[in-house]
Amino acid sequence: MPETVEIGLGRSARRGYHLDEIALVPTRRTRGASVVSTAWQIDAHAFELPLVAAPSDAVVSPDSAREVQRLGGLAVLDGEGVWTRYEDAGSVLADLTGDCSDLQAAYAAPVQPQLLRRRIVELREAGLVVAVRLSPQHTVELAPPALAAGVDLLVVQGTVVSAEHVGTTASPLNLKTFTAEVDVPVIVGGCANYQTALHLMRTGAAGVIVGYGAHVGSTTPDVLGIDVPMATAIIDAAAARRDYLDETGGRYVHLIAYGDLVTGGDIAKAIACGADAVMLGGALAAAAQAPGRGRYWDSTAAHPRLPRSAIVDVAVDEPDSASLTEILTGPTADPSGRRNLFGAVRRAMGKCGYSSVKEFQKAELILIR
Repeated sequence: MPETVEIGLGRSARRGYHLDEIALVPTRRTRGASVVSTAWQIDAHAFELPLVAAPSDAVVSPDSAREVQRLGGLAVLDGEGVWTRYEDAGSVLADLTGDCSDLQAAYAAPVQPQLLRRRIVELREAGLVVAVRLSPQHTVELAPPALAAGVDLLVVQGTVVSAEHVGTTASPLNLKTFTAEVDVPVIVGGCANYQTALHLMRTGAAGVIVGYGAHVGSTTPDVLGIDVPMATAIIDAAAARRDYLDETGGRYVHLIAYGDLVTGGDIAKAIACGADAVMLGGALAAAAQAPGRGRYWDSTAAHPRLPRSAIVDVAVDEPDSASLTEILTGPTADPSGRRNLFGAVRRAMGKCGYSSVKEFQKAELILIR
């Protein structure tokens, strides 16, 4: 039974656990690196790493998307970011400071559907699996040009997403109807509990994002009072996946963990809790190739009325910024756990005795705090 604590007369709350409150327990025969695979596949798209680069303009540009995929991951372009608002998005990013007001001004320009189409075509011509993120508020408007341009994966993502939004707009997004009508896999999120995850799975989504992308600059807990203890959230979503698998007679939905993922150990524990892949933002923004030039922000930082993220300096003015290769697959001389992230995951899998990501989801966990 879930652990609950009485917090007042007639009111109790569940106890949730963050990833830094749990640890892996090696309990099987160890495996050598040569027999450990971090491969991940969603729908018809296979990747060498269980990695999704977060749809932040500080992380994903057309150029960095090529590098992420070359290294084995999937990059998601923000369909409402500067690359779809400005022809010369690079110069706009170069002029940004650490102020949210500058970011708000930059994102005040309208998204240009023809520019969205052109960016997708550029990525397709480069031979990439093209994934684009749209907010739930603008999916109805922007999905048609994205689909017409040949997007391979559509990511409908907000801080919190529900299967059917109730509002006063003329045509609120109904995810179940939308997912049934499009011909490409749809990934939706974020969610934070069993019930929401199950409802999102029932829309027909190919993947569900767990978490809202919490990082060192996130202010969502302060602004909205919402926080996501990722270990508990992922395990709850994995339970929803098991029930949905039984309910549908075998339809599998991928879980993508997003938030509080800084080190290789964090990623390994997220997978052991039940994630199929992880979405990384700040961890990749420190790379020399990152378009944010050493800064990281997520889409909530540019909200015109209520920003919920600061712009974080992760590698500003560092002359020897790590390459994306060093950050993702190494080698590295940095012992902090923030470099060679998936080399660390591969080694953790081997130490715990598992050969694949799917098997690693069965690893034993222990509370340490």
